[in-house]
Order: sequence, then C-alpha cells, then structure tokens
Amino acid sequence: MAAILKNRRIRDSVLQVAFVATILLTIVVAAITARANLDAQGLTSGFGFLERSTGWRISFSLIEYSTSSPYWKAILVGILNSLFLGAIALPLATVIGVTVGVMRTSGNGMAELVGVTYVETFRNVPLILQLLFWYTLLLALPTPRDATLILGGIAFTGRGIYIPGLNVTGGSAFVATVVVIAGAALALWLKARRWPDLNLVHARRERRVLWGGVVGLAVVAMWIGRIPETSLMSIPEQRGLNFREGIRISPELMACIIAISIYGGAYIAEIIRAGFNAVPKGQSEAGRALGLTNWQIFSRIRLPLAVRIVMPTLINQYVWLFKATTIGIAISFTDFFMVISTAINQSGQTLELIGILMGGFLIINYSIAWVLNRVNDAIKLRGTQLRI
Repeated sequence: MAAILKNRRIRDSVLQVAFVATILLTIVVAAITARANLDAQGLTSGFGFLERSTGWRISFSLIEYSTSSPYWKAILVGILNSLFLGAIALPLATVIGVTVGVMRTSGNGMAELVGVTYVETFRNVPLILQLLFWYTLLLALPTPRDATLILGGIAFTGRGIYIPGLNVTGGSAFVATVVVIAGAALALWLKARRWPDLNLVHARRERRVLWGGVVGLAVVAMWIGRIPETSLMSIPEQRGLNFREGIRISPELMACIIAISIYGGAYIAEIIRAGFNAVPKGQSEAGRALGLTNWQIFSRIRLPLAVRIVMPTLINQYVWLFKATTIGIAISFTDFFMVISTAINQSGQTLELIGILMGGFLIINYSIAWVLNRVNDAIKLRGTQLRI
C-alpha cells in the first residue's frame, strides 16, 4: 500500500476522486436536507406547477399570453422579453461606444472633449439611477391627446412611443427574419469563398442580386402572412384620447433600452479607445504611403485591427450588459428576472424557479460567449503581424 501511495500519478488520481466524491456527497446531503425541510413545512417540490395557470397579467409580451396561461409560458415570455431587450440594447451600445471611441482618438480637441465628458458622466453614475432618470423623463412626455405626429408617423407620449409597424403575424415575421439571417450567412460565405476570385463588377452584381432576392423573399413572406383585410403598413393615428394602429413601445422598455445602451456605450468606448491606441502607427503610415484616404485607413486598417485586439474584452462586456437587463424589475418591466420573482411569490416554488433562473442565464450568457469566441477565433491574427 505504501508503495502504491508513493506513486505520484496514483496519489493524484486518488485525491481527485476524493475531491469529486466530496462535492457530490455535499450536493446529495443538501438536496436531502432541503427536501426534508420542504416536507416539514408542507411544501411540495418538483416542476409540476409549470402546467398550472398563473392568474396574473404581463404588461409586455412578444407572444400571446393571458391570465389562464401556464407558468411555463409566462417564463417563456420573460426569456423572450430579456432576449428582445438585449438584442436592441447591445447593438446600440456598440454603435455608441465605437462612435465615442473614435471621437476620443480623433485628434480633434472638441470631439475628444465631448467623448471624455460622455464617458466620465455616464460611466460614473449607477445604472439603476440612470434607468430611473430616463423612466421619469419618458413618463413626463405629453399625453396622447396633446401629442403630435412627427415625421409622418412617430409620436412621443407619456404612455409610450408610437411608431409605424407591420400588420403581420408572428409566424410571417419569424420567416422573414430567418430569410434575412440566411441571406447574411450566405453573403459572408460568398465573401470568403467566391467573391475574392471574381472581378469587382461581377462581385457587385452578385451582391445586388443576393440582397435583392433576400429583401424580396422577406417582403413576400410578410405580405402572405399579413393580418387579413389590412394593409402591410400600420401607421399610428390619433383617435380620441389615444393613438391607434402602429407599434407602441412602452416607457418601461424604452427606458431600459436607453439606460443600458448609454451606460454600456461608455464602457465600450473605453475598450475601443484602448484598441485604437494599441494599433501601431506604422500601420496607418503604410496606408498613407499606399495612397489610401483617411476613411480607407480607418475602415480597412485601424478599425479591423482594433476590434481584433479588444474582442476578448468586448465579449466579457457583452455578457455583463446582458445580465444588466435584470434592472428592468425596478420599473416593472416584465423581463426574465421579473417573471421569476412574480412566479415565486405566486407559487411558492422558490428552489425550482431560482434553478430555472440560474440555468436560463447560464445558457444564454454561455451561448453569447460561445458565438463571439468563435467569431474571435475566426478573425484573430496569427503570428507576429502586429509587431512593428
């Protein structure tokens, strides 16, 4: 036995097995104890409650929902709302961050002053305070009765922002979205595999044909799936004390989008600025020596290299920003966290619902990180190309 324990490989294996066994034993004991405590308090465990009707309303939902809908559908509504908020806020934060990052490295004194002021203002104020500020500001907008349409179909009111929309069903909108995503994927594949081998005229012609076909198929899908006896477009109209038709963006959703976008944009601006500063000046000088314009140097040299440098940091920031969507509970926006909190109060299934919440965010955030890491692997530069 002593000889066996002296073998380092065997000793390490025994220690690892003992460590894993201790963790599993701890989990089993915790589960048994929790089950015993629930039984002592007369509480049932399990996920059977997911089939029971909720009996409470949800103010904002991307899918059909009513008070008689089961708990699993309410949770699905919350997940979709969080994904919808993240899908809007994260790209907006990226656009703001890149713009401010460019301003801070532009060499223009006024642009740099504006960029510094923006970053130092919004980065140093807590996100929840910014959310409450924007929410209060949106609620202070005129009532629908006193509001007027601008740009032919947009109205800013205290009950929400009304914009033109489409009279289409959810299924047709989903099909159109799939067509656009498939077209974008095909365009990326052709850009990598086919278009570099074609001359410029033929490549441009194929791009026009591709995107013309994608847009045409998307429009056809929405036209076929439009709501019967209605036009494809839905323009807001003032009727009585409110606006009808169009799409209403609730103050809660709009406040979350603005707060997360502006707050996240301040952090992304600093990340992008660091990326620009890390690009060697020799790269830009080489572009000028080749006769490239300032825009070509920026779009084809500085920006691609900066993004490659800061991509790992951006991935971490995106994951953090998506987790920040849970602040919507402060103004009653029905996101994933809000739905789970309400479900806990209504059903009493605390452990199960917290497990669903943790598992949901784990899957979503891991998926975001996995996709962006694959993008990072595809665009990163190998070797020592940046060493000058």
